Amino acid sequence: MKRLFIAISIACSTLVMLQSCNTAKRVTAGVTGSRGTVVREWVVSNVALEGLPDGAVQGLFGEKSYKCFEGSTWNLTNSGNGSYTLPASSTCGAVMQTIFWSAAPKDQTFQFKKIYEGDKAKNVTEGYRLVLTELSSTQMVLKSPIEFGGRTANIILTFVPAAR
Repeated sequence: MKRLFIAISIACSTLVMLQSCNTAKRVTAGVTGSRGTVVREWVVSNVALEGLPDGAVQGLFGEKSYKCFEGSTWNLTNSGNGSYTLPASSTCGAVMQTIFWSAAPKDQTFQFKKIYEGDKAKNVTEGYRLVLTELSSTQMVLKSPIEFGGRTANIILTFVPAAR
């Protein structure tokens, strides 16, 4: 009985060692940082299209043009309340929109819904879900996936902390 126990122990130890030496390890794509890293005032420094021709996209998040978001300021508070402010330009009027947001960096999600005067966030059922691809104290990158030509393309928003 003692020999059987020793043989099983050696076999298990060998399997554990072989498994730990395996060089083909699966790496899970995740974003470092936490929800707390998202909480701050951000400025959209760049809006780019991935897998889309320039004229293929007009509006974004219900606004006239995705280009309206360049230079926009996003204020994301710890309570989930927030806002974004679009600067006035030749194609876009200045807009300040109240939002309710949440982020789960571990699951790579950032979502928000627009809150209009008299609305309560819990009663608003429509919103926007984005993929959080990068998060640090100096940059946040969000992708808004859309279907185009039978495949998924992205509008990419790059955020940097607002100057104080």
